[in-house]
Amino acid sequence: MKHLIKLCVAAVLMFPSFAKANEGMWLVSLLNKMNEAEMRGMGLNLTAEEIYSINKASLKDAIVRLNYGMCTGEVVSDKSLIFTNHHCGYDAIQTLSTVEKNLLRDGFCAKSLAEELPIPDFHIQFLVRIDDVTKQILDAIPNGTSEAERAKIVAAKTKELINANSENGKYEVELKSFYYGNEYYLMVYQTFSDIRLVGNPPESVGKYGGDTDNWMWPRHTGDFSMLRIYADKDNNPAAYSKDNVPYKPKHFLPVNIDGIEEGDFSMIMGFPGRTTRYLTSYGVQQAVDVRNPALIACLGTKLESWKTVMNADPAVDLMYAAKYASTANGWKYYIGQTRGLKRLNVKGDKENIEKEFTTWVNANDSRKQKYGQALGMVKEYYDGWNPYVLKSTYAGLCGLGGAEFVGFAYGMGGELRAYAEEKDAAKRDEMKKGLMAEIDAFFKEYNAGTDKLVFVNLTNLYREQMQGADRATWHTTLDSKFKGNVNAYAEKLFATSIFTDKKKLMLFLDKPSTKVLDKDLAFQTANSMKEQSDSYAAFNQQEKFNIGMRSFVAGLREMHPDKAYAPDANSTMRLTYGLVDDYKAADAVHYDFYTTTVGILEKRDDSNPEFVVPQKLADLINAKDFGKYAPKGKDLVTCFLTTHDITGGNSGSPVIDGDGNLIGIAFDGNWEAMSGDIAFEKNMQRTISVDIRYVLFTVEKLMGGKNIVDELKYAKKKPKPAVAPASESSSVAPSPAGPQTTPGPAVTPGPGGRPANAADNKAKMDEQRKKAEEEAKAKKAEFDKKRAESEKVKAENAAKAKAAADKAKAANEKQKAPAKAEEKAPVKK
Repeated sequence: MKHLIKLCVAAVLMFPSFAKANEGMWLVSLLNKMNEAEMRGMGLNLTAEEIYSINKASLKDAIVRLNYGMCTGEVVSDKSLIFTNHHCGYDAIQTLSTVEKNLLRDGFCAKSLAEELPIPDFHIQFLVRIDDVTKQILDAIPNGTSEAERAKIVAAKTKELINANSENGKYEVELKSFYYGNEYYLMVYQTFSDIRLVGNPPESVGKYGGDTDNWMWPRHTGDFSMLRIYADKDNNPAAYSKDNVPYKPKHFLPVNIDGIEEGDFSMIMGFPGRTTRYLTSYGVQQAVDVRNPALIACLGTKLESWKTVMNADPAVDLMYAAKYASTANGWKYYIGQTRGLKRLNVKGDKENIEKEFTTWVNANDSRKQKYGQALGMVKEYYDGWNPYVLKSTYAGLCGLGGAEFVGFAYGMGGELRAYAEEKDAAKRDEMKKGLMAEIDAFFKEYNAGTDKLVFVNLTNLYREQMQGADRATWHTTLDSKFKGNVNAYAEKLFATSIFTDKKKLMLFLDKPSTKVLDKDLAFQTANSMKEQSDSYAAFNQQEKFNIGMRSFVAGLREMHPDKAYAPDANSTMRLTYGLVDDYKAADAVHYDFYTTTVGILEKRDDSNPEFVVPQKLADLINAKDFGKYAPKGKDLVTCFLTTHDITGGNSGSPVIDGDGNLIGIAFDGNWEAMSGDIAFEKNMQRTISVDIRYVLFTVEKLMGGKNIVDELKYAKKKPKPAVAPASESSSVAPSPAGPQTTPGPAVTPGPGGRPANAADNKAKMDEQRKKAEEEAKAKKAEFDKKRAESEKVKAENAAKAKAAADKAKAANEKQKAPAKAEEKAPVKK
């Protein structure tokens, strides 16, 4: 961390790039210890207590965690209206949709509270407080404790602390490890379960650009949806009831529609899911050489299989929309991460850190004693585990994580056995109710024909990669009884199994039998794949990794005592801060910091589902009918870039200005820095957010939701002080109250709604307009190039998947006649 830097306030405001990009997702309860001074110097006008407080309303009380860490949302009204991403509400929107009334495709906007739609199984949490319990945990662990015993002690202490702080179920409590077990914090949450859908744009807006634009800039996606929290009459969490009322929040975010400027300070608060910034060079090499390629192959095969059926059946297309979108996001992420790790030489950077660490350790005997074994133990872990990573990954993603019936059969199978063996009729009836609920939930979004194709294609991929003893034991049955014919095995399994047919499974509940269960091909396949995955566990020396990494990270922090190391993300509330900023993507490639509605029409291609533009939106754009969200006759800003440090889980997080007002909703990162979860790239890493003005324009003008925009509270952007250049000898620290604002010169709105000095003459404006047009053409060319590259990657992966499928099909066709004969004849044991 940078300590308080003595700079003239004027110099800070004139030269905001002194802190262009800030690595770190900071625990909000520690801001007063680490970051407040730097944030003030960049433009923050709030105190640390106004951001996080357990005694007063603060920004933290307007930030919510969706479904235990899936995404983030923000409260934007006194009636607990929530803004988040379209892709965060995607599954809920799909669940509420039908083929006849497809809210996902067509959009939805409630014109009153009565029209809002209850979402089943959706939870929203507010953070109540964070407690540092490091001393309580570490004091309970005696010196010399083995790693296994340490884990037992931490688990027991965790249970004790959770019980002591839950207030008899009033709160949900989590204990989280930080810095690989060097620190521990307790997170206390209040959870609400009556959540309702308020609105979402049509998919052509909320997912504009689809997989092609995913992780890319420039972006023109209206990635938002709207929810509302309901509570009982006493403002407490309650199960759904028609009598519930909108929750009265402690705090909500006012909305600033005055626009953004390059160099503006902003911050993002949310619940980032997972980063591995302390990963060693050994881990990077494993990811690049082994793990990521296997992940890409397995996920790509699943996507290709799903898409084959989705394209042919609208009902399956809707049913699998959320699954497909989530998996496609991960598939492209691993492609981009691998590319970034190689391109940015992250392994080399990690090796340099390890060399520095080793030199520092060896310079002192006490350090050798304390940290001398750290990196050696980490290396031993990877050396021992690397030979099994490929096998373990394929066993997992082609097994319990592959075709859906496999994981379902394994999890449900154990419950069904217990049910079948239960002799007490009353207990069995109670068990049956729970089992029926699980069965209904699974088959609600399950299509057997689609899953069969996934199973066949993933099994063929698995057999290509794994040979002999590396295959799960059920492949012996496949080879001996079905002559290796995967299609024949799949036909038999899906025709006979209770786990791929809801009616058969319900009949089993009426007449349970362990004999039927044990003979079920799906159950046998699932257990076999689980056994194969578990067989690799003995080679994963996790204890060495835990001890080595805990020591390594502790040593790093001791080596640089004046540097604040942010802990890895772990679905706890964090704050990251930075600036609105452009970036240079590659040699001769420069990207501006914002996009406008012009780009929506430039990309429009109604023959491509990813780039369809609703005609009403096109008409509004052509007429420049943007209402109060853009200066008259000007284009509307759609998305913008900042230097924030975010990751998955931050989706839907608010982008907040220095005064605590909402200016955008974060939804993506940029392609050039997708290795950012492992190594932050300060010159290139950017967060992509949808501008709040485009959100509100879409709600009001496209969706007809004036009732929603009228519910919000609006705030004005404070002008920056008008100051003269400061001398180099100036050394005035920022005021405790933040940078002082004084009226500046009169301004008129400039392009995109950004202020421009009134003294600008027409010639200058014409010159700027001409330059903007030239830049737009250049950006369009670059976009077309990137789209072509993306399509090429998709085509290459599709070709690989098709080649594998064709190869399997040819082999199966060759065996078809023997397989059919075998199906008719009794199977010899």
